[in-house]
Amino acid sequence: MSLKLIILGCGTSSGVPRIGNDWGDCDPNEPKNRRTRVSIIVESPTTRILVDTSPDLRAQFLACDIDAIDHVIWTHDHADHCHGIDDLRQVFQQKREPIPAYARSFALESLKQRFAYAFEGHKYYPSICDGRLLETKTEIGDIVVKTVDQPHGGITSAGLRFEHNEKSISYATDFGEVTEDMRKMFRGSDIFVVDALREKPHPTHAHLNMTRDFIDSVKPRLSLLTHMDKSMDYNRLCAILPKDIQPAYDGLVIEI
Repeated sequence: MSLKLIILGCGTSSGVPRIGNDWGDCDPNEPKNRRTRVSIIVESPTTRILVDTSPDLRAQFLACDIDAIDHVIWTHDHADHCHGIDDLRQVFQQKREPIPAYARSFALESLKQRFAYAFEGHKYYPSICDGRLLETKTEIGDIVVKTVDQPHGGITSAGLRFEHNEKSISYATDFGEVTEDMRKMFRGSDIFVVDALREKPHPTHAHLNMTRDFIDSVKPRLSLLTHMDKSMDYNRLCAILPKDIQPAYDGLVIEI
């Protein structure tokens, strides 16, 4: 194995189904339509990186039999990407040292303010995260992580490319437009996990046609759609998409 990808969650901020057992256009009898909030793990033989601490993190770790990580990266500070931070306490309990935790400067400062106890500790509780700046190129263990800032409404999110032994996994979620820097970053990826919220355009997220145009411009070997809402039925997407573009599903594991 050079790199492994684990899709912990591939749903939008409300998940699928939404509260109220609202499946929308998704078939409730298809298990791959049940989506928790977006998060992934990328790992090499020696390094395991968690991307985002979704509110569903505990359930995701249990479902995928994950009991430890080495590092965490946050793409940005929206609730569906960071509000599971407290579940990192259980990871800390095993190592007994703060987890190296990376984000872009503006997101890191926001996280430190909102979850100060996690970074600074408390009289009775130690800190669980060691906040670190995510640079445009950061070596994390034996994985090189390259970063590009993606427009996402009034903020930016971090688009990520993970490289190890000439293999690459890229992750682009929560963007509302595609820049040339993004195209340069993701071009030729072995696996490209990319936002495709729905088919109808959205002001801050990619819709399916935008995503397909983006994929065509960067030509990855395999693309996996993520951050999908209740309109994106798994089997219908499989029927209309080419074989090198697939909807992701919670628990999907790919090794390259």
